[in-house]
Amino acid sequence: METACSSYLTRFRDKPLSGRNRRLLHEWQQMEQGLSMRPDIRWTVRRTNAEGLPVSYLVDYQIRSISGVTDIERLGEKGVENRPVYADRFRMVIDIPDAFPCVDGAPDFRFLTEDETGPVPHPWHPNIRYFGSMAGRVCLNRTDTYTDIVWGVKRIATYLSFECYHAISEPPYPEDLQVAAWVIRQAEPKGWI
Repeated sequence: METACSSYLTRFRDKPLSGRNRRLLHEWQQMEQGLSMRPDIRWTVRRTNAEGLPVSYLVDYQIRSISGVTDIERLGEKGVENRPVYADRFRMVIDIPDAFPCVDGAPDFRFLTEDETGPVPHPWHPNIRYFGSMAGRVCLNRTDTYTDIVWGVKRIATYLSFECYHAISEPPYPEDLQVAAWVIRQAEPKGWI
């Protein structure tokens, strides 16, 4: 059975591609192969370059995860219990900059915090910015200079299920310090995560 990506592979097989375009094609193949058995993660190509290769993806996670807390306006106040609030779906955009695949051209992973209808749930996680103008930004704490995009997509799934998080205020540092403080002071002691 031919998939959307494999039909494009045929199209690109005999074309000479620049190094960047070969890498974009490789990443596209990895997305298709690496996520084909993940019914909880759906993705689409959002934007392509002039040659028709993806430079932006839209990723839908269908994973139940924390999307905020109760009494958020009183977050961190002594004696206030901020219980987790959950959502079942999160949307993330991956934008690939022109400098990719150079070390200083890493893809940008960010969750949508609003759409055409207004605010949408986004993850409440110490490694994902919840507050401020950078809300939705994901910190992947890469261990080396080469990681493919599908690795990031899968790692973020472990964030959503709280299998993986860094809440201690030491290197590599949490992305959102307020959420990290909540994890340490309330979520871990109360067994919410």
